[in-house]
Amino acid sequence: MHISIIGNKGSGKTTLFRALGEIKADTRQLSEATKVIDVPDERLNRLSLMFKPKKTVYAKIMVSDTSPIKLGQADEKEEVTVINQLRESDAFILVLRNFQNGYPRDPKSEFLKIYEEFMLSDIIQIENRLERLKRQKAKKGNQTLLHEEETLKACLEHLNQNQPLSNFTSLNQSEKLLKGFGFLSQKPMIVVGNCQEEDLISPEEIMANLREAVPAHIPIIVASAVLEKEFAALSPSEQKELLAGYNLTEQIASKIIRLAYEILGLISFFTVGEDECRAWSIPKGFTAQEAAGVIHTDLSKRFIRAEVVSYNDFMTLGGFSACKKAGLWRLEGKNYIVQDGDILSIRAGN
Repeated sequence: MHISIIGNKGSGKTTLFRALGEIKADTRQLSEATKVIDVPDERLNRLSLMFKPKKTVYAKIMVSDTSPIKLGQADEKEEVTVINQLRESDAFILVLRNFQNGYPRDPKSEFLKIYEEFMLSDIIQIENRLERLKRQKAKKGNQTLLHEEETLKACLEHLNQNQPLSNFTSLNQSEKLLKGFGFLSQKPMIVVGNCQEEDLISPEEIMANLREAVPAHIPIIVASAVLEKEFAALSPSEQKELLAGYNLTEQIASKIIRLAYEILGLISFFTVGEDECRAWSIPKGFTAQEAAGVIHTDLSKRFIRAEVVSYNDFMTLGGFSACKKAGLWRLEGKNYIVQDGDILSIRAGN
């Protein structure tokens, strides 16, 4: 999962990026602007306490601090680089500034401007592709090309009505066809209203103000990136005390990760043992065979059965033996739909 953090100059996006990057002390930094962070999971922590494995491996998220596109206002090479980075992302965190700091404070206008840039980028991409299709179709007359052309024209009409592709429900049946385009206005997004620390005591006004501009399907978080950055230097007890002082129940990192899983339709399953306890993230609806392929491609090819028990049953009864006696440990075939929290062991042939 790759999430790009975007926002205008002075929005606090880089501060938020740094705060997210300090979830774990062993965070890997791939570059100055990209980090891989662990997905905290209390279920995996408890499984590790039980099995005492040599290694505990959390699911991962790659987070990038990425500039928003400014079509026609930047160097062409830089513009192409930024757009390509955004198209390769699975989702966006858009940081909007809700404080005075030498820049005009207008988060609603900032959101609309960035969303318009996304839609304009998609329009340009579609128009360019339609031109190429026109030439290819004249040579081949391929039925697949005709279907692609019809789909893209429908997308273009929707965008020209100032509507993002994220709310174009007719696209559901054409998702495979359009996946390679990486349309920006189609990608899931989380909006962070970055405010001053004192505003966290009563964030309702900020939330209501943002909701006037942000579509209902996009989740909003009100937070202080500066405060989140400070949490990293505190002990767990000090963090709890500071959270309580601002009427907060959790840090923004936990909220963002939970919402990212929701908007991307992801769940987690586990593999456990003395050597390793590990969390794996997969899309909802994945079969046991597809989940096996996430562990290793060969496991999908050689898949026979999956041994399955739910995390809740496993922890309630205290282990595999008790779950077997209770009939809660079971064998499932390749078409079994994996559930969030399933503990899997894959049986594979030679």
